[in-house]
Amino acid sequence: MSRRHDEFEEFARARTPQLYRSAWMLCGDAHRAEDLVQDTLAKVFVRWHRPLVGAIDNPAAYAHTTLVRTYISAQRRRSNHERPTEHLPEQAVTGPQHQDGAATRLTLAAALEELAPLDRAVLVMRYLDDTSVADTAAALGVSGQAVRNRTLRALDRLRAVLGTSLDDLIESGGSR
Repeated sequence: MSRRHDEFEEFARARTPQLYRSAWMLCGDAHRAEDLVQDTLAKVFVRWHRPLVGAIDNPAAYAHTTLVRTYISAQRRRSNHERPTEHLPEQAVTGPQHQDGAATRLTLAAALEELAPLDRAVLVMRYLDDTSVADTAAALGVSGQAVRNRTLRALDRLRAVLGTSLDDLIESGGSR
């Protein structure tokens, strides 16, 4: 193996957990998130090994930008919205310490699904990944003002879906 290949493997091992977390929040589905991370790493791998193209200045930021853009691009495909229903989802870990956290995550994931892909990407980048407005704008190819506007509108939509009390929403099973 070449030195570049070894460097990429090390990078991929180190960044996969963060990429997966962001992908899961974007997709709301573990399998789609895994596919999104694989697609992202494949695209980064191709760029990593092109000697004629300049080196990636910030590989972590490049990978994250690639992840978000790949997600948004995939959302445009009609087939992406199909969801198999033949199999039941796996059972969540039970117990008092896990029930509240799992219910909150599921409620938030359901609420995020109500948003447009770009709005969802903005919220995930800004609040989950703690990305600045400028970096979010650069990653998404929009202006900083557009990021701020989308953030405000997306948060308003989430408030409309979630209501004023997250506890009420969790108790009602997310049906609002």
